Amino acid sequence: MKCTICKNGETKEGHTTATLAKGSTTIVFQDVPAQVCQNCSEAFFSEETTTQLLKLAESAARSGVQVEVREFLAA
Repeated sequence: MKCTICKNGETKEGHTTATLAKGSTTIVFQDVPAQVCQNCSEAFFSEETTTQLLKLAESAARSGVQVEVREFLAA
């Protein structure tokens, strides 16, 4: 797909790091599957991946996590 950010690059399947922050909680997910622009490196997540990331981040925030780094494991 054509990158919607830079308008020049094409995206390719790959992996990236996603950082989510909510209140006092910051979680860094490594090795997240995404469509990554070959020109500007912007990453686009599928709806399924986004849903999983948000659920994991919400769970961590409820448990009191302040900062956490974890590998993304697809369910």
